[in-house]
Amino acid sequence: MQLFMAALGIILLGGVGALLTYRRARLCTAFGVGGAVVGGIAGLISAVSVLLGEESLFLYMSWAVPFGSLNLVIDKISAFFLVLIFGIGGLAAVYGGEYLSAYREKKWLGGAWFFYALLMAGMAVVVTARNGVLFLVAWEVMSLASFFLVTFEDEESSVREAGWTYLVATHIGTAFLTAFFILLGRETGSMDFHTLPVVGPATANVLFALALVGFGTKAGLMPMHIWLPEAHPAAPSHVSAVMSGVMIKTGIYGIVRTLTMLGEGPMWWGWLLIGVGVISGVMGILFGLSQRNLKRLLAYSSVENIGIITIGLGMGVLGMSVESPGLMVAGFGGAFFHILNHALFKGLLFMGAGAVLHTSGTAMMDRLGGLGKTMPWTSGLFLIGAVSISALPPFNGFVGEFLLYLGAFSHNDVSSGVETAIFVTVVIGGLALIGGLAAVCFTKAFGIVFLGEPRSEAARHGHEAGWAMKIAMAIPAAGCLMVGIFSPKIFETIGTVIGEIVKLPAGEIQTQVAATSGVLWQVVEVGGIFVGAILILGVVRWRLLRGREVTSGPTWDCGYASGSPRIQYTGSSFTEPVVTLFEMFIRSKKTVHSPGGLFPQSASMKSQTSDIFTEHAYRPGFVWVGKKLSKLWWLQQGRVQLYVLYIALTLWILLMWKLR
Repeated sequence: MQLFMAALGIILLGGVGALLTYRRARLCTAFGVGGAVVGGIAGLISAVSVLLGEESLFLYMSWAVPFGSLNLVIDKISAFFLVLIFGIGGLAAVYGGEYLSAYREKKWLGGAWFFYALLMAGMAVVVTARNGVLFLVAWEVMSLASFFLVTFEDEESSVREAGWTYLVATHIGTAFLTAFFILLGRETGSMDFHTLPVVGPATANVLFALALVGFGTKAGLMPMHIWLPEAHPAAPSHVSAVMSGVMIKTGIYGIVRTLTMLGEGPMWWGWLLIGVGVISGVMGILFGLSQRNLKRLLAYSSVENIGIITIGLGMGVLGMSVESPGLMVAGFGGAFFHILNHALFKGLLFMGAGAVLHTSGTAMMDRLGGLGKTMPWTSGLFLIGAVSISALPPFNGFVGEFLLYLGAFSHNDVSSGVETAIFVTVVIGGLALIGGLAAVCFTKAFGIVFLGEPRSEAARHGHEAGWAMKIAMAIPAAGCLMVGIFSPKIFETIGTVIGEIVKLPAGEIQTQVAATSGVLWQVVEVGGIFVGAILILGVVRWRLLRGREVTSGPTWDCGYASGSPRIQYTGSSFTEPVVTLFEMFIRSKKTVHSPGGLFPQSASMKSQTSDIFTEHAYRPGFVWVGKKLSKLWWLQQGRVQLYVLYIALTLWILLMWKLR
């Protein structure tokens, strides 16, 4: 545990050093990056040691806060999430050192690196805390640190609005979590997790609902997702990579930890998780398809992938309810495998989007194009991320979803025949629809941004990212391939994590994990044959063209003598057939100016897709609340004496309540 605490200390010292040297940009950056990288390596060592077989690590100290204690534990569940926190956090810091160099003349970077260090440390404490008060404090540190990072460019009104949306959403979630811990610990008078009592079915149901809303808000589950597509485009790209790749997984961690505290629940818990997961997955990728901003597209894609993870958790909970070991292992195993996958490819994709924004000054896809010629490294690495997130073999994204398919096909003994049919239809149909739409979405993202001809001068004069940014992208890109190749071994490690969630004998879990790993080895072999065939074809092509002159020319232009970037597909036109097919769900608005007359001079079409949950639920609700609260303005007189009176009255009321 000493190494873990040292890691937190190094990260925080780096942040404080950056804050103190804010006037010297290079030294400030060195402190921020150095603390995150060195501390991340130390934290990785402690987490990996537990994950690979060492005993859990403990630290317990008394704390003068009511109901609080400094109670930290690194078990295999915590260690799994710590690997992502320290790994992606360190890589994103390396990336951010170069990415933020463009702001050295505009902003002091000390605050940005200080809050980045707080974010990393806060996430690490969240997944290791075993006391409710400590957990909530770390959760608040994580939330506030990420708020200040999201509002880094606070001179822009859209960034300020995104920051406040995130702040309100995260504190609504925190309110539910506060109620969760108060209700859970009220009988024992302690918030330490190991002292929490076994609760009755009715209380357990309420606690599960509170946890799902509280943690689901942070994870970005629909309909609690509204902050996510606002915050990610506003934040610096390395922060977006950490928030999407890692921070939203703390919500998933919270749901998993809740399951370990509440124990086996009724079947409807599993059905609810599966239903919320399918809705989040399908609607998330549909909204992603209709976006024109690359980072906003990636943000909605995170909602989709969180939905896939939640489907896996639902399958695992359902397996616990019907006592199906195979369904438990396949569900929880697929969920944890996809948590790892998403951290890798979404971190990579956000960093790739940041490289595009860094060189062109815009993330609007319809103003880009042709960047593959001027940014070959970035385009190649982004393509790996796009293929991975589309769940195509032999990359890691395929394996995570394959495990869920395998669980649905092989372990469909849910209950009655009707329930089994519903389960198979919902899970397999939902995953298939999500996967198909994701392939279309990322074909659009890569094609519109990197292929074709530049649509603006900024895109025409694009240039490759520096070595620090390229290395930070290359490592998760390599991880996407290596995790796919070594997926059976990685799944065996994940099997040890599953053992701390489900109440099964270790031998039975190992049997199920070994059987699934055997299937994964077959998948790897088929993938190897596929890759080998591609390499052979590449060698044959090279030999056939060797010694011949190879020239390039303009793309066939349909008979026009002079082509123009305007005749290319835009992102909106590329996905128009799919968006139209699902029009009833996403409600896109179109403004069409059709050509008229024998010699039309102009024509135009503009489409806009707003989030239906924001437009029709949250925004009207916030407006209504704002109007009601405005009637209380008379309480705000600007006089200190009156505010002291309010405090005294509140304390008196609370004292009377306690003494009654």
